[in-house]
Amino acid sequence: MSTPQIVRHADAKALAEDVALRLVDEIVRAEADGRAFHLVLTGGGIGIAALEAVRDHAAESGIDWSHVHLWWGDERFLPAGHPDRNETQACAALIDAIDIPATQVHPMPAADGMDGDHAAHAATRYSRELAVAARGQGPVPAFDVCLLGVGPDAHIASLFPGLPQIGEDEAATAPVHDSPKPPPTRITLTLPSINSSRQVWLLASGESKAEAVRLGLSGADPNEAPVAAARGTDRTVFWIDEAAAARL
Repeated sequence: MSTPQIVRHADAKALAEDVALRLVDEIVRAEADGRAFHLVLTGGGIGIAALEAVRDHAAESGIDWSHVHLWWGDERFLPAGHPDRNETQACAALIDAIDIPATQVHPMPAADGMDGDHAAHAATRYSRELAVAARGQGPVPAFDVCLLGVGPDAHIASLFPGLPQIGEDEAATAPVHDSPKPPPTRITLTLPSINSSRQVWLLASGESKAEAVRLGLSGADPNEAPVAAARGTDRTVFWIDEAAAARL
């Protein structure tokens, strides 16, 4: 696993802008290399702000989205189109404004889909979709960049401190039924899936995230601070603003 790097910015706006510019650069580089680009999206204020900034830069950068696949790190198990779903927010921020093949947008199942109220079935179905995209090379495709928001309690995706899903080391995804942050039912990538990513980018803005950032960089117990266990194979970057850096 890679050693974390820190990229600091004055405020959330500058942070989101730089994340977007660097992400656009990664996507364009993959296109030039003639390879697919697998991106894991995150929700949250700073994550959605970064996607909005990507949208604003997409046209001027000339991105060809035909080689890009979009995945999600976690999802609230709510009906399709619900405003609290990460998918819904990402569509409004970016996806609805770009020319990307629908078959290359891979949302996690919704609560009113074929899995009904069975989050475990939905998680299994997403694992199968990931495995198909991996083409026999592993349980998940080789994610190029995995975006992760950092919660004030040091959670990432829907891996919350003290929950058993943190220790899941076999399944690519897991259902969550007792999230301390509503709604209680969710689907999440597991740590092995996250840590298979070439690059893991952890986004944190605001003073409420300062302690979580400190824990994430200090090698804390993942059961107490899941953010401390998120590491990319090639690169791990903590993108933070000055307020989130207050305890470093």
